[in-house]
Amino acid sequence: MVMNYIWDLLIQAEEEGFLTKDIYFHLAKIYSPYMELSPQLLNSQVVEQHVEVNPYYRYFQIFKELFQPDHTTDEAFRDSLLDITLHFLAEIDRMQGLNKKEYYIRFMLRDIEENVFGELVRDKIKSFSKKEQEIVALNMLRLYQTGEELYLIKDTLKNIFRNCFIYVKSEEKDELLLYIHQKKTTENINKVQLIQEIFLPIGFHMEVYWQYHFGIIDVEETMKLDRIALY
Repeated sequence: MVMNYIWDLLIQAEEEGFLTKDIYFHLAKIYSPYMELSPQLLNSQVVEQHVEVNPYYRYFQIFKELFQPDHTTDEAFRDSLLDITLHFLAEIDRMQGLNKKEYYIRFMLRDIEENVFGELVRDKIKSFSKKEQEIVALNMLRLYQTGEELYLIKDTLKNIFRNCFIYVKSEEKDELLLYIHQKKTTENINKVQLIQEIFLPIGFHMEVYWQYHFGIIDVEETMKLDRIALY
């Protein structure tokens, strides 16, 4: 898929961990009249921080006087004005493409950032990618609507940790056993702690196993020597 629009580029940049303010738009020296972005390689999917743009593709009426050939002064100012204005226009593009659910997700993430749900949630949400943050925020909204804590903690974990298994054990006490087929890193621990904080039902305890599954009788895959955790 070829990126052609400024909003398209900013979305991909955020998904790769850039801030929108890290992207700088410049007037392209050579550009196609049929494309908004003017990368050197047309099929490139690499996000560059300095991006050449054809601002006349959609915004001729706005920029037609900004870079006239006889304007030779204040070039740095005009370049900065182009960058600021294109960022503003790209944000308008993105807002117009949002539906009601996506607005609610943005409001929820803003509340997390503003410490509405506590310091633990505010600090540990930074360990999630942008897409993962949206998964968490969406399920928080669903939690308000349905109150289905047990279902939503399992759904969130499975969407964040693709290779995980969750077992509900309630004979003696309400307990979740979580197995994650990943290494126990600080980032992964932060993710689990945030999900527990938001979704774990009151009265439940969750035991987490990393990398090695605990043994289950008659399940050969979980009973391999040197690759088994004790429960």
